[in-house]
Amino acid sequence: MSALLSVSRLIDRTNGFIGRAFAWLLLVAVVVSAGNAVIRKAVNLSSNSWLELQWYLFGAVFMLCAAWTLRENEHVRVDVLSASLSPRTRVRIDLIGHLLFLLPFAGMMVYLSWPFFVSSYVSGEQSSNAGGLVRWPAKLWVLIGFVLLFAQGISEIIKRSAMLAGHLDIPEALNKRAEEVEATQPMDEGKA
Repeated sequence: MSALLSVSRLIDRTNGFIGRAFAWLLLVAVVVSAGNAVIRKAVNLSSNSWLELQWYLFGAVFMLCAAWTLRENEHVRVDVLSASLSPRTRVRIDLIGHLLFLLPFAGMMVYLSWPFFVSSYVSGEQSSNAGGLVRWPAKLWVLIGFVLLFAQGISEIIKRSAMLAGHLDIPEALNKRAEEVEATQPMDEGKA
């Protein structure tokens, strides 16, 4: 199990590094968007390439930070329901969800996005908009994003399995989430 946990830590570190690095592209996308708007209004000059660049940057952030978000346990959940469950039950649900839904979906997307990217790259696919950008970088973000998400899914499965086997403590984040949700719920009349 220690070898698997070492693999999990490597995946976690890699996705954390990539996520933190590419999250800064959101700032670049905002600057490009604002600059494009100011130039369009002030000088009446516009370019489809600037508009597409901000889409590409946002797409890169969305795809390349998804695995980091999973690592940090920050994906959207139905906390109202999961707050009433024990931390061990939530770990089991996460494990089953990762095995039955996340890995098959991410694996299928890697399988499907590879030829999607290669075809675009080999053909030199261009945007149909005048002055638009080449398309393959955007398609590359999809492929890399799902590869990273698949790897993070494996890491999460390793960690959840280790928690259930007693090799890792169930993290406080699972308990903290339940306490945060309970704190936001209105108190019953009888408890006040």
